[in-house]
Parts: sequence; C-alpha cells; structure tokens
Amino acid sequence: MSQSKKSVAYFYDPDVGNFHYGPGHPMKPHRIRMTHNLVMSYELYKRMSIYRAAPATSQEMTQFHSDDYVEFLHRVTPENAVQFQRELGKYNFEDDCPVFDGMFDLFSLSAGSSMEGAARLNRGLSDICINWSGGLHHAKKCEASGFCYINDIVLAILELLRHHQRVLYIDIDVHHGDGVEEAFYTTDRVMTCSFHKYGEFFPGTGDLRDIGEAKGKYYAVNFPLRDGIDDIGYQSVFKPVIEGIMEWYQPNAVVLQCGTDSLAGDKLGCFNLSMDGHAECVRFVKKFNLPTLVLGGGGYTIRNVSRAWAYETGILVGMEMDRKLPMNDYMDYYAPEYTLDVPAYNVDNHNSPEYLDRIKTQVLKNIRLTQFAPSVQMQDVPRDVDRDAVDEDALDPDERMPEPLRDQHVVPEAEMYEADAIGLPETTRNGTRAVNEEINDAAAADEDVDMGEDAPAPPPADVAEDAAAGPSAMEVDGAGAVPGDPAADSPSGDARPQPAVSSSPAPQAGQAADGAGKTKDPIGSEDGERAAAAAPLADAGATDAAEPSADPSAEPPRAAAADCTDSTADEAAPSTQGEPAAKAGPPDQAPSAPAEAARAAGVLVARALGAEREDGEATEDDEDDEDGEIRDAK
Repeated sequence: MSQSKKSVAYFYDPDVGNFHYGPGHPMKPHRIRMTHNLVMSYELYKRMSIYRAAPATSQEMTQFHSDDYVEFLHRVTPENAVQFQRELGKYNFEDDCPVFDGMFDLFSLSAGSSMEGAARLNRGLSDICINWSGGLHHAKKCEASGFCYINDIVLAILELLRHHQRVLYIDIDVHHGDGVEEAFYTTDRVMTCSFHKYGEFFPGTGDLRDIGEAKGKYYAVNFPLRDGIDDIGYQSVFKPVIEGIMEWYQPNAVVLQCGTDSLAGDKLGCFNLSMDGHAECVRFVKKFNLPTLVLGGGGYTIRNVSRAWAYETGILVGMEMDRKLPMNDYMDYYAPEYTLDVPAYNVDNHNSPEYLDRIKTQVLKNIRLTQFAPSVQMQDVPRDVDRDAVDEDALDPDERMPEPLRDQHVVPEAEMYEADAIGLPETTRNGTRAVNEEINDAAAADEDVDMGEDAPAPPPADVAEDAAAGPSAMEVDGAGAVPGDPAADSPSGDARPQPAVSSSPAPQAGQAADGAGKTKDPIGSEDGERAAAAAPLADAGATDAAEPSADPSAEPPRAAAADCTDSTADEAAPSTQGEPAAKAGPPDQAPSAPAEAARAAGVLVARALGAEREDGEATEDDEDDEDGEIRDAK
C-alpha cells in the first residue's frame, strides 16, 4: 500500500482542552486544542477520519492499573484531598502530580482514545491512528509519576496484543518511558525502545544495561543520550536501531510516542532537535507500512508542541504543508515569525560520534541476541469490544430493544416476572408464563392430595374446649339447650367449666378427650361432644379390669381417653346417671362390626341428651362427693 493511500484515524475530544493542572504547572492540555486548531486550519481533516472516542471506564483501566488506585483516582478531588493524606503519599501524588478538578475525566478521555485507536487497528479499519492527548508513559501500575496518572500506552498495547503476536513500542520523548518498559519488562511479546536523556535527569532510569528479565531479556532497548543532541546525531542512531529491530524482531504493530520535549527550546528538555529532525523519526517509522498508533507525550513550550504535532499529522496523511501559518484562533502564540518551523539552537552537543557509535554497537548486539522472532500459540482471538455507539438508524424498527442491549439480559425460564418488561420476544414471554403456571398447578394438586389422604391434626386441648362450648354449639341445640346453663346466659358464650367443678374426674376426662372426640363426632353439637366425652370413662374402666382407682380424684389414663370410637361407649352411658364410671360393663359385650360402632355412637348421643334433661347439669352450687359423683347442693 502506498503512503498516500494510508487510512488515517484522528482522535480528538474538545473537552480535553478545558482542563488544567493548576496555575504555573508546565503540563497544559491547552496545547491539544492549539494542535487541533492548526490541523483544521491546514485542512488536514479532508485526508483522514476524525473520531471522538468514548472515555475509558474504570474496569478498562484496571486491565493494567490496580483496583484501589483507580478507585482512589475516581474519588479524590481538591475539596476532599485532606481526607486522603495517607493515599496521596502512597500513590505518589506529590508536586509533579497534583490533584486537580476533572482529573479522572481527563485521563479517561486520553485512555479511551488510545484504546479505540488500537481497536481500529485490530479490526483493520485504519492503518494509522493518531491521539495527541495520549502518550502518558510514566504512570505505573499503582502510582502516578511525571504528570502521568493513567498509562494509556500500556492499555493500548494490551489491546493490540489481542490480535498481534509482537508489538514494538518506540519512545522519542526526552524522558525515559519507564512506565511502559516496567509493564512489559518480562515478556518477549512487546519490545520497548527508548531514546532519552540519561544521568541526573527524571526519572533516572533507562541505562544501557537495562535489557529486560526472564523471557523479556534483550527485549528492552535503551539508548541513553547526553545533552544537546542534534538532528544529525539523533538520526545516526535512531534509524540503524529501528532497522535492526524490524529485521530481528519483526513486529506486527508499532506504537510511537512523539513527546516534543526533545525539541530545541523546551522548558524542561535539554535536547536540540529541530521540528524536521523530530518529524523525520515519524516519517521513517511510517515507511515500514505496519499498523501504527501515534501518540503524544511531553512538551512544555506549547507553541512548539502544536506546530510539531500538526506538521507530523501532515506527514502521516501524506500532505506537504506550507511553512507559513494560515489564519487560526491562536495566531498570537506564534509571533513574531508566524511560521510552522521550530529551529535548532546553537548549543553544545555533549554526544560525541565515538560515544554514539559505542552505544549503537552494543544496542545492535543485544538485538541480535534475540535470534528468532517470538511467536505465540494459535488460539481463538477474544471477541472485540465495539466501543462505537449503536447506530439507531440501522436498527430494525419492529424490535422493542436493540440487539446489543438484548444480549445483556439473561432471563431464566423459571423467573417470576413478566419477560416483556425488558423487551423480550413473544415466545420467551409465553414460555415463562407457561412454566410458572405448571409449577403453581402442580403445587395445588399436591395440596389437594394431602388434604384427601390425611385428616388434619387434632387441635390442642384448650382450643378444643373453646370450640366445644362456643356459640355455634349452642345454636345447634336450639330450643333443647340445657336450662340454667351458665354458657347460655353469658354474653361471651364461654362454656368452659367453672372452678367449682374443675376438679371432678368425669369432666376432666371429658376435657382431655374432647379434642379427639370432636374429630369423629358426626353431629358437631355440644350435646354430641359431651356424650362422646363420656366414652373414654367407660373405656378406661374396662381397661383397668373394672377395678375402681385407689384415688377417687385421680385422672383416667390419657391413652384411654384418646380412643373415642371404642364399642364400649354403649355401656358407658349409664355412668352419667349417678353410678361411678369404673362400674361400666366389660369390653367383651361390645359389638365387633364397624357398622355397630357407628350405630352405638348415635344411641350414646340420645341417651346423653335424655340424662341431661332429667337430672340437669352441674352448676356453681354443685359439689363433688367423696366418690367423685356430682351432687346437687340444693
């Protein structure tokens, strides 16, 4: 593909220029706005596509940075920084990395553009992607450093490694790219190559002997330089080293960091490169026709930064640019010459040809020790995350929800909510309802079976007493209610035995068996229940071999009281007419057929009613004799 046919994507967000680190700080995002204004003034937009990428999310940032560091970066503000004194020291928020308004938003925009540029290279949508707001190469995994808070370069390289076996990172900033080198120091899939000032200079790393560790040995290339390097000396080492890397390492993609603090006259830099010497590095890398991501970086004389990056944008799109600046919004910044050129200064060059040759020879020797280009095992490429916004015009108007949003919902078939609330198809909604109805019907069927097979458990004794003497029982009796019954005159309908008769053995036995007798009473009236209560007395007497108890006040056994269907109920009725319950007939006189037991229950009820009407019931004036029989005090 010829250079003029290169597809170039340019990323810019106008919000980047709205941030500032603080008064007097050398890092000014305003330089990005000036660069973009020059690019528009030269009409470079006609040869490339301009995009505004989505900001990187916290989850995307944690692909490299630690979770706690990203969380702190998201929470801290100038107003609450006092509350994070310990964290400020831990994460290196010192003089060169202050806390400022919109800090997280600024670096999420920078990282998002770099990651989107890498994604477009992966998908083959662009050959070159440019993000001048990126290139923050000092940020570490758990700390900020050198005006860099989020390392967008590492995040972009991680994105490129999803599709490319080997990635080359080139750094022409005056400072060593320590954050990127540290991130890939032990891997052979990324080769880092940095040309920088070394010595008593920030960050103090990047020695010639720093070549990597473990699998990454010889895959970290550092070319330390001294003050005053000019265009000729710089190109004499840059081009041979890059050619050697291309020959031996054979990268599949390139990331180029174009920090302009290596230009002459920079406030913090100490090199003496002209704009042409700096741009020649960009032109040389472009000749290899590899997918290339071009990023910004340092640069603190903003009028030189904007001119250099605008000129290098023209090189990447294959356009010759007039050195006389066109009219733009920041014309006063380029006074008095009003030209695109950044000339070199007349300063001493401390890099002798012998020194440069010696360093270059050692660097090329280390590159040759890699011998073979590393590769990775063939495997499925992870699905790309399309960061582009959903094109609503291309969606089917009949769909209730766009496909990307529907894919985010996983609805189990047994969920108990309406599926159409989240826009699912009709079939899924009906399926969900059918499942729910089947489950409910099955539960109801199980309930019916249980009700038919097993009778309900008998209620407790106190509950049975209330139910036996309640108003419903009196209503069944009607006109045949017992005269003088306290329950009939009581407004509450409480028919519980009074304290005067509570110690009688016969009523106690009836009360104990009342709960069990009630479940079998076919009539359900008070008279029927009282008659049934007399059956356990006869049963208890038969079980004890018709012998009276030694203690007349002793309560009959509970086991005997539980059986209310014993056939001896017929013989137990006379005991209510003045004879002790213990004198009931023996059990061998009872019928044996189940039908006879049902008939005996009816006879028992009739006899009990007759006995109560003739003799009356116990009242408050009744007393118990010593034999346990009820005696009328009147």
